[in-house]
Amino acid sequence: MSDQILFAMEVTLNGLMAGVMYSLVALGFVLIFKASGIFNYAQGVLALFAALTLVGFQNGQVPFAHLINAIFGTNLHHFGWHLPAVVAIILTAAVMVLLAMIVEKFVLQHLVNQAPIILFMATIGLAYFLEGLGDIMWGADIKKLDVGLPQGANEAFEAVTDSVFGFGLYIDNLDIVATVVAALLVLSLTLFSQYTKYGRALRAVADDHQAALSVGISLRFIWVLVWSIAGIVALVAGIMWGSKSGVQFSLSLIALKALPVLMLGGFTSIPGAIVGGLIIGMGEKLFEFFAGPLIGGATENWFAYVLALLFLVFRPQGLFGEKIIERV
Repeated sequence: MSDQILFAMEVTLNGLMAGVMYSLVALGFVLIFKASGIFNYAQGVLALFAALTLVGFQNGQVPFAHLINAIFGTNLHHFGWHLPAVVAIILTAAVMVLLAMIVEKFVLQHLVNQAPIILFMATIGLAYFLEGLGDIMWGADIKKLDVGLPQGANEAFEAVTDSVFGFGLYIDNLDIVATVVAALLVLSLTLFSQYTKYGRALRAVADDHQAALSVGISLRFIWVLVWSIAGIVALVAGIMWGSKSGVQFSLSLIALKALPVLMLGGFTSIPGAIVGGLIIGMGEKLFEFFAGPLIGGATENWFAYVLALLFLVFRPQGLFGEKIIERV
């Protein structure tokens, strides 16, 4: 087998793994859209805020330390203890649920039956507020996130492919973990959405807020529930991305890469978020591999958006999205 084919196989494999990472972010967008019918611009910042909070808990960092020191002239930075990863993750999950309650109480409950654009603008404001809050609470420096996940090349896979192809294919252990976690999330969320009364209530709320209220569905509870679940998903995405590239404020920009994933998979499909991510991840890597040298490279910056544009023209609801037919 030629080296070119083997390299293409490795690129494809790593593209699929990158697509899984995109999908973890896209899942949060799908959940919010299914419950409210809006695109939650703040989902990427939720992942950043969750990762910052997790690192802060792990390292025993004092929240708002810089602000407290500036006001009172103190020199507080750390409590002097470190929490185990599992305990820190549980505490961070609790913070994300509390955040969901606060968002519902002070933002969403005042926007019932408002136009989708109003809700979308509210999530933009929420995104910048959370980004600033994370900066004030935990600082803007780049942080290392380590919760014990395996990283580096998977030697077993490399040895097997070397014996089969005469060329060891590289795959990161963290990507394998992310793939397993994404599969479990999709299975759990699909079962929740299709086979539980809260899942059905979630879809009813997305269709019509007033009609859902008229049949006894608590809009406030559903919004707290779905924002809590989206916060947990954001925490998972933050752990994976933070472990891979460090916790930094550019992490919030992964929301932009989730956009084409949603356009391909469909804004209302949980499995579609995974399939869209795999297509985007594999497509951008292969396009860069084959066409990048011919057109100057850096195609990964724009390939996903061009592909999404084509889908918007020919299949605007995405591969798994629901086709909307409006009678005039």
